[in-house]
Amino acid sequence: MRKNTGGFRFQRFSPKQMKILGWWLENSPYADCDGVIADGAIRSGKTISMSLSFVMWAMEKFSGANFAICGKTVTSLRRNVIAPLEQMLAGLPYSFAEKRTENLITISLGGKENYFYLFGGKDEAARDLIQGITLAGALFDEVALMPESFVNQATARCSVEGAKWWFNCNPEGPYHWFKTEWIDRAEERRLLYVHFLMTDNKTLSSRTLERYRNMYTGVFARRFLLGEWSVADGVIYSMFDREKNVRDDLPFTPEREFIAVDYGTFNPCVFLHFFACGSGDDIRHFIDREYFHSGRENREGAAFQKDDGQYAEDMLAFTGGRKDIPIIIDPSASSFITRLRHDGFTNVLPAKNAVAKGISAVSSELVQGRLSISPECAQTLAEIPSYVWDSKHAASCGEDRPLKENDHCCDAMRYGVYYDAVCHPAGRPSVTGKGIR
Repeated sequence: MRKNTGGFRFQRFSPKQMKILGWWLENSPYADCDGVIADGAIRSGKTISMSLSFVMWAMEKFSGANFAICGKTVTSLRRNVIAPLEQMLAGLPYSFAEKRTENLITISLGGKENYFYLFGGKDEAARDLIQGITLAGALFDEVALMPESFVNQATARCSVEGAKWWFNCNPEGPYHWFKTEWIDRAEERRLLYVHFLMTDNKTLSSRTLERYRNMYTGVFARRFLLGEWSVADGVIYSMFDREKNVRDDLPFTPEREFIAVDYGTFNPCVFLHFFACGSGDDIRHFIDREYFHSGRENREGAAFQKDDGQYAEDMLAFTGGRKDIPIIIDPSASSFITRLRHDGFTNVLPAKNAVAKGISAVSSELVQGRLSISPECAQTLAEIPSYVWDSKHAASCGEDRPLKENDHCCDAMRYGVYYDAVCHPAGRPSVTGKGIR
């Protein structure tokens, strides 16, 4: 049965979602657990069941208490958790009121009233935001994206008698701190652990499931589709296919263009020129030109390094004299960003260095043939087969990153694809025709 509740469509919950919804009930075999972990595949129904169950538990067990709902950022939390939660509660006998300036939600039911504070746990400094508050429980959405220090501080604030912890996430690497400290120790910590697959989300059609299966390969398929905490090792873009991903000519009518930059002085500096069209799952990219200079190259027997002024001159030549084209730059290159702006480039944008998400976006486009590269981009094409995961770093730190060798063109490609596909402002500039060669 489906019920229309303020725009939200309820559908039959899966057995795993039902376990999440009722694990805390007095007649449940898991009622004595101190918390619950739900991990697994993307789009598997974890967040919906977790957030609804969290509120139901809080309103059943407490009145006048404080709770925390935590995400990587408050913005993502409102989009991914709070908005669907408000829609669900609209069809149930709950009163929901939000004070956005205070990041506070007040929920009432049958004379009871509780207070739910929203926290963003994006970096180490976030732990200071949650200090001092006394909590009766905390929900952590996408906990694997948060620093361990923030989670430790937040869980320590849950000191009210009967407090419980609620965690959900998609998998990362097997050495990630949340995997080793919480999932692997779930029984010791008295936590219920529930692993989700995409098929546990009954709202997904077979066509949608097939589309997701066609979007990912390699480590991203193992993590996003199978929900495995798997090692990222070997060649990163193993799905790259010259027959599918190398094109002599522009394969679509362009709607916008931009340049992506990976900056270096002694290490190579790379400019990649992109054309793009579409958005979301229909976005397409074509890299038609590249600039590559390495400070390790010799000029008459000596290393030839360029300064920011020389690179700015090279950028002007690369754009054909244009200063209005968007330039997406390695965010650590603050001096070069300043120099370009000083020289009159009007649309210089720091890239988002979200390594795993950027690589995932590039991989998805390569698999589906939505990213293609001109054979003129010889250095980029030479780098792709040698762009590999740094497995030693992952084993020691639990963090996925490429090996810092032969990675400059691929890093620039990642900056460009991810920024345009995910982070770019809504008003994307259109192609004027001046940049087409």
